[in-house]
Formats: sequence, C-alpha cells, structure tokens
Amino acid sequence: MALDRYKQTGVDLDAANELVARIKPLAKATFHAGVMSTIGQSGGLYSLANLEYEKPVLVSSADGVGTKLKVAFLANRHATVGIDLVAMNVNDILVQGARPLFFLDYLAIGRMNLDLVTTIVSGIAEGCRQARCSLVGGETAEMPDFYRENEYDLAGFAVGIVEKDHIIDGSDIRVGDQIVGLASNGLHSNGYSLVRRIIFQELGLEPDDVIPECGRTVAEELLRPTRIYSEVVQVILRDFRISGMAHITGGGLYDKVARALPGACQARIEKGSWEAPPIFRFLQERGKIPDPEMYRVFNTGIGFVLIVPAATMADIFELLHGLGQTAYRIGSIHNRNEDQPPVVIG
Repeated sequence: MALDRYKQTGVDLDAANELVARIKPLAKATFHAGVMSTIGQSGGLYSLANLEYEKPVLVSSADGVGTKLKVAFLANRHATVGIDLVAMNVNDILVQGARPLFFLDYLAIGRMNLDLVTTIVSGIAEGCRQARCSLVGGETAEMPDFYRENEYDLAGFAVGIVEKDHIIDGSDIRVGDQIVGLASNGLHSNGYSLVRRIIFQELGLEPDDVIPECGRTVAEELLRPTRIYSEVVQVILRDFRISGMAHITGGGLYDKVARALPGACQARIEKGSWEAPPIFRFLQERGKIPDPEMYRVFNTGIGFVLIVPAATMADIFELLHGLGQTAYRIGSIHNRNEDQPPVVIG
C-alpha cells in the first residue's frame, strides 16, 4: 500500500527498475577493460591498473546540453541530445590532452517515460562509443511537478587521463605558431537561447519547416549533434606536439582561444579563412547579428582549435585529411602588448 501511495505522487519505483534493465545492455556495449562494475550499483568502478602511465593525472569535466533541449521538446526528437551531452564534456577534457576513460549522466524528468528515457540514454551510449569511453553509471531522477510532461534536463560528467608531462596548458605556445581550426557540423550546443528567439519567435518557423539555405528542416538543422573530436585529436597527439587547444563553445573564438594563450601572445584569426555551415549566415542575416557577437555566441563553423608549430602544420593537415576531418589554417600567434586584446578576428 505504501508503494501505491508513493506511485500516486508520480514516482514509479517499478518503472525505475525496468529502466535499469533497459539501460544495462546499452552501457555494457561501451565498456572497456578498466570497468569493474555494472549499471545499477551504487557507484561506478574503474581500474587504472592496466593503463601504461608513469605519472597519470585524471582530468574531469561537468556540463549539460543547455536550451538546445527546448528544441528537442518542441520537435519531439530526443535521439541525439545524448551525443551532445557526451561531446560537451569529452571535448573539454581533450583541451588538456586527456583521453576520456568513463562517463556518467544525470537525467531529471517529471514523470518516468521508459521509451523516452531509453532513447535519450541510447544517444548517450552512442556518444560514449564515438568518444571511446565507458558509460559506467548515472542517475535518472523522477521529479513530479518539477518538469512539464516529457520535459527533462541532462547533465554529464567525464573523467579522462593524461601523462603529467604531456598536459597541454598553453605554456608551450610561441610566436609564429599556427592556428588550425577543425570544422564544426553546425551550431553544436551553444547560442540556442538566441537561436530559438530568432527562428521560433521572430521568424515564426516550426520544427518541420524547411530552411532553404540549409536544405534541411528546422529540427534537422538545430538538432544536429555536436561533433566529438576526441579520437582524431588523440591520433594527432601520438605523433605531433600540440602547443595549445580550445573547444569552441560559449564565448566563441574570442573567449575560448584567449583562455589557451600565455599573456604575451595574441591570436590573430583571419576572417573568411574557413567555410562556415550555412546556418550561421542564415542566423546572422535574419537576426541582424553583428560580426563580434557572432564570434562570441557561436562557433561560426570552427568547433575545435589546435595551435601547432609552423614546421609541423603541413604534416598535421595531411593526417587530418587522411582521418576525414575537415580543417583550415585560420590564423597565427603574434606578440601581444598589455593593452592589446588576446584575440583579434579580422
């Protein structure tokens, strides 16, 4: 009877157990040799014993998907937001040279919808597969009266590892280094509060309306999952020295590249040196957004930045193209005086 009373409040413990049974095979498919636990235990266990590191350092990150979820709610499409969740975290720890080891998620929803939650977690598992990390656990919280029907929030937590002597912190950046931009596949997961205002409020578009400039519907374009750069960058790190890196999310090229730079260095980024997906021109023209704001709110077509020695740039480009990664030389590193901005785009 007590359980019936609890269920009447909106919390279904039987559904929660059924969800664990559904998630177990999805997570197990991502497991690597270090995983020592199964989904449903109180904590995820991961052994570092078989990793060949002399001075291992763990690198961690926590992030969410943001208001991109509002588009998923509106379009009733939830299969790829889990990839976004993984990408936002593993791309962040990648900046310091870390290889992702394992991932945990937190999903809060008003009332348990087994099919919906299974779809979301399937996306998280796919993101982990792309990043080559293990989904070792998480939490699904059923919170009646807190969220609207079939609305939810997502947060994720990634842990990676890097050799202490190989941590990338920007201290190796030198004048003359070249800035290489790895292409994004669209908006990724930033700027959606402005995107939603322009597309849904100002332009009055619906999820199934086609954006001719993009050749896709609004839902297809806005829900394209964030690109995961972990595998391609890890391949480069095996053979080449990278002086600095930046994951281009909130703050854009201005803020994220600035964080990677030593105080005496300035990044000069050459406008027009890369091909941006058409969604950015569409938003800029229809939303009347000035260039400086575009470069701070959006990735504008560059999802990840490598700062590399000029002597190895050509070889790095050859490897990137061999891996199928579109990349551009977008600028270079110069001396900076105290009164000058750390990043110039022009």
